[in-house]
Amino acid sequence: MPLDHHPGNHATGTFTEIEPGRRVVFTWGWEQNADTAPSDSVVAITLEPADGGTTVRLTHEGLSEQQAVGHAEGWNHYLHRLVAAAAGDAGADDWAAAPDPMTELSAADATLAVLQQVLRSVGSEDLNVATPCADFTAGQLLDHLAGSISGIGKALGAAAIDDATKSPEGRIADLSQPVLEAFYRRGVDGSADMGFAELPATEVASILNLEFLVHAWDFSKAMGRELTVADALTDYVEVLAQRTISDQVRAGGSFAPAQPVAETASSLERLAAFTGRKVRA
Repeated sequence: MPLDHHPGNHATGTFTEIEPGRRVVFTWGWEQNADTAPSDSVVAITLEPADGGTTVRLTHEGLSEQQAVGHAEGWNHYLHRLVAAAAGDAGADDWAAAPDPMTELSAADATLAVLQQVLRSVGSEDLNVATPCADFTAGQLLDHLAGSISGIGKALGAAAIDDATKSPEGRIADLSQPVLEAFYRRGVDGSADMGFAELPATEVASILNLEFLVHAWDFSKAMGRELTVADALTDYVEVLAQRTISDQVRAGGSFAPAQPVAETASSLERLAAFTGRKVRA
């Protein structure tokens, strides 16, 4: 059972008790930290009816005093977001905005979080809406995105399954998570066989960032929503784009020519324009 707690950090564990609708218990640990291995601590979440809602009680046992302080900060952060979500919309997560350090993989975690926030507003009734991608409706763009993620997953040997019956958010989340996990386990050394070519793994990771963030912009424009992304993240992905989108790549039809953009354009608008999108003057 993998959990993406924060960009660049992945917790894993095993469910040991499940009482549907009332209680779940699982072991907990960090893949990147030997001090908190996946079986070293236990999390229990209990749900109880309360006036006007549900009481959520979370306990985390098996941590040292120092570990407990750090984990309490994390759990409180996400429980507060749960309260906000129950009341309406928790909004973008500041913790996911700009990971430090920023790498191809931690940025992919962060750009996926941005994409998920946008896809949350896309319903089945929106799938025929036009997008900034020429000849792509929202539904067609969703299929394209799922296909791109699946292709990367296949190259990494990830057990990723595309279920088109799910909501747009659920479909991309469930498809992307095993791909990112496989990438973290593999790392970005060497190359990956994408079928059409053998590419450096760093380039494949860069493509994943572009798929997530640029299409988040596409979907937000299609839905008429404003998209706010940390400049540090878009600046980083723009560098990845400049390394990845060569004249040869554009000539192959994967990206349109870079578009003009105003000097006052945001970092995200510059990225969109570089990938061939027309942005406001």
